[in-house]
Amino acid sequence: MYSYNTLENTPIDILHKAFILAFSDYQVEIDISISKFENMLLRRGYNPKISIGTFKEDDLIGFIYNGLRIWNNKKTIYDTGTGVIKEYRKHGITTTMFNNLKKELIKNNVEYYLLEVLKTNTVAFELYKKQGFKVVREFDCFKLDKSSYTPIKMYNTENKSTLTEEEWNDVINFWDIEPSWQNSIDSVKSTIDSFIFSLVKENNKIIGYGIIDKNTGDIPQLAVHNDYRNKGVGKSVITNLIENTKANIISVINVDGSYAPMKQILSSSGCQNFIGQYEMLLELEN
Repeated sequence: MYSYNTLENTPIDILHKAFILAFSDYQVEIDISISKFENMLLRRGYNPKISIGTFKEDDLIGFIYNGLRIWNNKKTIYDTGTGVIKEYRKHGITTTMFNNLKKELIKNNVEYYLLEVLKTNTVAFELYKKQGFKVVREFDCFKLDKSSYTPIKMYNTENKSTLTEEEWNDVINFWDIEPSWQNSIDSVKSTIDSFIFSLVKENNKIIGYGIIDKNTGDIPQLAVHNDYRNKGVGKSVITNLIENTKANIISVINVDGSYAPMKQILSSSGCQNFIGQYEMLLELEN
């Protein structure tokens, strides 16, 4: 009745259509154009050779879209999206796709399988637990209506379209927490034209920075040098970022739930925590 195949020969419009149909009743509304969908896949490292689809005749009715990168020095795939169109659920399709995929991953020496799942999606969470995934981190997700934001400009900011490798090495030292997959340096670099960088400098050295998607309003990274925290650097960066996106809603996805300083600056800027996620990891036995 169903066939299961990798997705090298499946065009982007078919991938997009299946994604929209499968997530039509998702807990978080997903209304994404085909161009934004393609950008999302690119940002997350989508690789059709290690992704799988369920087909009924020529129709894609279920899928696992995966990215592939080195993550924490391990060959890792990341679940960019798993879904089954509503009328085909409860047929064991997701489990079959996962089992078929896992064999291929082991054959290809993939070591880690990483994903995120909404805390409210208990069905998916339990499915992943049964497959051997374990919770690594808990994430909070924030959003802000631009019209309700009060600008704060205590420091001058400058904008760039990218960072040099030396600058990346500098700002990494500001991090207390590693970004999630979709917010990582690799993800930002893979769609670098989508972003603008905001920098605060002192004596020509970066002391705070942030990155925002010029169209969607997503902020993947925001950090301040430890010696300059609680002095308005972060809020000056946030103000500049908001000025440099067309989006009316600003989003900060996958903030580590244990990292109080980031949650505090976002909350004090008016951001609302609208949902939580689990980051889950499966170690594959090669």
